[in-house]
Amino acid sequence: MKNMSNDTKAVVFFDLDGTLFDDDKHVLPESVAAIKEMQQNHILPVIATGRNVFEIQYVLDETGIDSVVSANGSYVQYQGEELFQEAIDTAVLEAFTAFANEQGDPVAYYNNRGFALTESSADVVNNYQTLRLDVTIDPERYLKEPINFMNVFNRDKEALYNERFAGELTLVRNNRVCLDIMKSGVTKRSGLERLLKEARLQDVPTYAFGDQLNDLEMFASVDNAIVMGNGNPKDKEVADFITTSNTTDGIVNGLRHYHLIASKR
Repeated sequence: MKNMSNDTKAVVFFDLDGTLFDDDKHVLPESVAAIKEMQQNHILPVIATGRNVFEIQYVLDETGIDSVVSANGSYVQYQGEELFQEAIDTAVLEAFTAFANEQGDPVAYYNNRGFALTESSADVVNNYQTLRLDVTIDPERYLKEPINFMNVFNRDKEALYNERFAGELTLVRNNRVCLDIMKSGVTKRSGLERLLKEARLQDVPTYAFGDQLNDLEMFASVDNAIVMGNGNPKDKEVADFITTSNTTDGIVNGLRHYHLIASKR
């Protein structure tokens, strides 16, 4: 692993949807320029997201960011190299798959390279059309590759699954049709904190940009919480700084506020 810890002056974590992304899932050109300026100033940008690396490779290519806390902390890479992954035990995957099959609920298995599903459904098709991802059906994918993240598709069964797999898995609703699934105790915050520890960056100032309730844990583990102008009111209550919206240079203005890039000329 390459080591930047000796000359890294700060670390900045970016959520994607509603934060680094505009409303069309693009990164504003001004934000790209700001990130490149940060890097020239020896400030490390890190994407912190519920998405998996293969889903956001175009963002990494566009921005030059190569450090990522992905899949809600289940897979973390630092400077383009895997730092760690929280692979789910095969026995747990097998039990979960059997339980989901009993419920008639499709399961998606993920790692940093790709994903596959046990079966399809109308909700599955609609979900991945929105994400612009092609669906592969492979009910035994979990027997062939390490799996660090899953989705299960249902609309109202989180209590049922959480009771059955308490202590083994954490399930949180991603959207109205599916739940995100990680190893118990794995969160965006746990991934962020472990990245800082293993990259020996615990003593540098930390900043995080976000906009929704799932960013509150991330905000609690950094020195400076920057909430987008379009952010949830509860995020704004804990903000150290409220910047402008994701479509009106909120990233640039937040970085300028903390002097992480040059002030506007």
